[in-house]
Amino acid sequence: MASAEAEDGQLSPRASLNHGKPLHPGTANRPAVQAYADEAILIDEEVDCAFTVADKHPLPTVVVEDMSGEMELLPMKSAMSSRRPRSPSTYVPDVDATGSFPPPSGKRRMSRDVTPRRKQISFMDERRGKTPPKRSSRGRRSVSQSSTDSYSSASYSGSSSDEDDVSPREKHQDATSAQVHTNGASANKGRAKTQTNSKGFSDFCVKNIRQAAFGRREIEIAEQEMPGLMALRKRASGDTPLKGAKIAGCTHLTAQAAVLIETLVACGASVRWCACNIYSTQNEVAAALAEAGYPIFAWRGETEDDFWWCIEKSISSEGWQPNMILDDGGDLTHVMYKKHPHMFGMIKGIVEESVTGVHRLYQLSKSGTLTVPAMNVNDSVTKQKFDNLYSCRESVLDALKRTTDIMFGGKHVVVCGYGEVGKGCCSALRGLGAIVCVTEIDPICALQASMEGFKVVTLNEVIRQVDVVITASGNKNVVTRDHLDRMKTGCVVCNMGHSNTEIDVDSLRTPELTWEKVRSQVDHVLWPDGKRIILLAEGRLVNLSCSSVPSFVVSITAATQALALIELFNAPAGRYKQDVYLLPKKMDEYVASLHLPAFDAHLTELSDEQARYLGIGKAGPFKPNYYRY
Repeated sequence: MASAEAEDGQLSPRASLNHGKPLHPGTANRPAVQAYADEAILIDEEVDCAFTVADKHPLPTVVVEDMSGEMELLPMKSAMSSRRPRSPSTYVPDVDATGSFPPPSGKRRMSRDVTPRRKQISFMDERRGKTPPKRSSRGRRSVSQSSTDSYSSASYSGSSSDEDDVSPREKHQDATSAQVHTNGASANKGRAKTQTNSKGFSDFCVKNIRQAAFGRREIEIAEQEMPGLMALRKRASGDTPLKGAKIAGCTHLTAQAAVLIETLVACGASVRWCACNIYSTQNEVAAALAEAGYPIFAWRGETEDDFWWCIEKSISSEGWQPNMILDDGGDLTHVMYKKHPHMFGMIKGIVEESVTGVHRLYQLSKSGTLTVPAMNVNDSVTKQKFDNLYSCRESVLDALKRTTDIMFGGKHVVVCGYGEVGKGCCSALRGLGAIVCVTEIDPICALQASMEGFKVVTLNEVIRQVDVVITASGNKNVVTRDHLDRMKTGCVVCNMGHSNTEIDVDSLRTPELTWEKVRSQVDHVLWPDGKRIILLAEGRLVNLSCSSVPSFVVSITAATQALALIELFNAPAGRYKQDVYLLPKKMDEYVASLHLPAFDAHLTELSDEQARYLGIGKAGPFKPNYYRY
């Protein structure tokens, strides 16, 4: 530090802070050296503010205040690793008589430029939205996106790398191009950096392979909440019932899906995987799977082109051709059917878990163009009652709270569709005190809603008054531009159905409307008169795009999918024709039984007389196929 007195005998501004006395022993007679830290913003695990430099003071200083209120000046390294400053202040580095920084103990001297530079330094939140200067990430702690964005769907979906804005697909293709065109190595030297895991495996495309450790922890947490699927893995892995199966998968790529993927591999299958939704991928989980050696092609925030490219990569690979499909939405099935008919004809079976995908399969079956057997998991009891009802009952609230922070008590909400998803949404919202009404086309579902106390209306009747609109029908154009034009300002619009066609989002991309990004997966759409609506996840599945779903419920659905794949792959010729089938009732019951031990539930066993009286076997199935649970 400089002397407390300036050359003209006047007190310096810093000395006046302590009434003219040195703030730290040994600082009174040091020469004044104008120096400034190289970095514009200093961030450390123990220091959560930015140090600022006032233009009028050429000598940056920092005042560190401890719990007793005493102040002292510390060298940079001490200030960064010592007590936490209560408020941002300026900083002066400790210097020796030569005017250079003394080397830390045990380390060699590092030369630094001490030319004075004036720069106004701002806090991180003041800089938000501005492009930060490029800096080397070497020696700097990586900060994930989830630490700066609390609405990132529980996903560590970023890093501190300067290449974050570069699409993983672009980097992957640059690297591939550089490998093929070796003559252009010098031209591609700066760009062609292919990602590899710790074993040199590179047949994947994820956001950042370095996030694998975080993803592995997420998967381990999910495993604890997926007892049924883990029990199935333990029972089936010894027999390897999927040995020889080559599964092309397209599902939400989350920690729960990772448990399913690793279960299929434990059962003997080889897999290639992509995501069925551009916003639901957990980047760290995709990295963990790639680190484990699985060909994964997915990252959060894919473009539409990226989405289809990832599907192609999961289908096409040299020396690998799929013979089974696990799909969610029917997109992978559609691509293979349209673009790779020769490969599609060699598929042994398709397992589909969504309303949209099942609808596509039934259309192919009706037209006589479905050439492989398919299993409709969506309409199985374990999927309908647990994934669609109980999962949505919890996850819809999580998604809405994370994205909007609104209070639902007294709010007017309309839910479009009263199927299992709609039932779960209505139940949850009413529990928080919302005034819920329902739109329906099916008189049976409408009667169910009425008997539960929900008013059944048309959307046109209530569109001007409602505060929240939730679609859950699986249809298209349920909410049209005309509806959107008549909504009141501040109305929240989101979708809980699988397809992103329920809300006519494309009609909002017009010159007269302005889109304003609020936070991750939240957009304001502004009308010329000043009205604005809040659109979540651009009309895509809001619970998986903006939050997460309960692992236990996903365990039930995933176990159902795994059993369906095992059944189709091992079925003797002729058992399943080129049609769409429901999961056998016995399998539904088996999936349920795998999860009962988690609740310490004990089933009552039928006596022989009781079994004869009911006309069923003592081990089931206990209900006929036409029974409605």
